[in-house]
Amino acid sequence: MTESQQPQAIHLKDYRAPSYWVDSVKLSFELDPDCTLVHSTVSYRHNPGSPRTLILDGNELTLIEAHLNEELLALDQLDYSSEHLRLTDLPEHFTLQLTTQISPRSNTALEGLYLSHDKFYTQCEAEGFRRITYYQDRPDVMASFETTLIAPEANTPVLLSNGNLINKGKRPDGKHFAVWHDPFPKPAYLFALVAGQLSQLKDEFVTKSGRKVELHIYVEPENLDKCSFAMQAIKHAMRWDEEVY
Repeated sequence: MTESQQPQAIHLKDYRAPSYWVDSVKLSFELDPDCTLVHSTVSYRHNPGSPRTLILDGNELTLIEAHLNEELLALDQLDYSSEHLRLTDLPEHFTLQLTTQISPRSNTALEGLYLSHDKFYTQCEAEGFRRITYYQDRPDVMASFETTLIAPEANTPVLLSNGNLINKGKRPDGKHFAVWHDPFPKPAYLFALVAGQLSQLKDEFVTKSGRKVELHIYVEPENLDKCSFAMQAIKHAMRWDEEVY
């Protein structure tokens, strides 16, 4: 590890708010063990009094394409590397569309999106999201997320991400997709994705008001018979929350 890569202490007195806030994030993953394409569409809003410069974090990323408000940007004129993307003279509000290429199989750091036992997983805490796409990977930048996952249905039948499943379907090329929407603003380190051959244990919880809530636990098929206790623990915890709060 070089001196420039050594962890640097960050003190509260040195805190500076970002130049741009994020309103919403839309992600689309074309999942492939060796060559996953990540399409991101992020809406930015200027923080008054700050410079109109946006510096995004990256880590071992390959930038394929970039659009600013749907206008294609020439990559040879951008200030970027696999570790950062810097844009200047930006408008008050804008949408940035990026396509990045990553290799989950070769990601041995186990941060960002990686492959384990032929399944896709993410680990974004504390700074793993920058291994997925260029972003302000810091805890004070919060946004709603909509995530589309696309993969061959035969070997990746389960597609999971944050929030609520709002759409799913099949494509003529043998792939299928699932769209998840998390309406509650969150920092990037809470982003999660799981995809692969998984079994599920289903149950439901009936609230005190009579509303039925579906419960699902996803595990490797060989571990399905070990999940009953976990399901009961979830239901007991939910009941405790209702009775106490």
